[in-house]
Amino acid sequence: MIINHEGASPTVHPSAYVAPTATLCGDVRVGPGCRVLFGAVLTAEGGPVELGANSIVMENAVLRGTRRDPLTLGRQVLVGPGSYLTGCTVEDEVFLATGSRIFNGARIGTRSEVRINAVVHLRTVLAADAMVPIGWVAVGDPARILPPDQHEAIWAVQKELDFPGYVFGLERPTEGQSLMPALTERFGRALDRHHADRPAEEAPTENSEASPW
Repeated sequence: MIINHEGASPTVHPSAYVAPTATLCGDVRVGPGCRVLFGAVLTAEGGPVELGANSIVMENAVLRGTRRDPLTLGRQVLVGPGSYLTGCTVEDEVFLATGSRIFNGARIGTRSEVRINAVVHLRTVLAADAMVPIGWVAVGDPARILPPDQHEAIWAVQKELDFPGYVFGLERPTEGQSLMPALTERFGRALDRHHADRPAEEAPTENSEASPW
């Protein structure tokens, strides 16, 4: 499904393939030779989603660009099934395995690997040629790569990265209070922009001679 959102429609290079059950919404730019497979969702929530040449987005992956942090994939990146990427930069030749999670403001260096169900937290910078093992967590700049049972060590870094402030513009609540009423109200208001979305008949194709890739 190809959807116009906030006046922008997806563009797909003529040599790319987008499966009929994939969803492209808003300012999404699919580069030459890319493959976007069944059930994948690429959505520009205030910021673009851009796929570099010959990248592959597999089944049921979600890629979300945000107003603060566009989502950019470099060349020859593979995003595995069921992965979730939001507002991040992924450099060339990166492997993001099944179920990987990459959060807002993160940067994944060239030729890195984020293996099955691994997490790269918000504002985390993963160096070139780095590897996050199965189920492990990368957090901070430069990244510390830790097993999931080291919650206290992860939280010591993660707390300072300020997820509610960076992503939602909210202060962390005091003890005994919940962030969720303010978060859902603010996020829901932002998502209400989708009320004006309209299906497009077909994604415009890039002119191959004028393509920036």
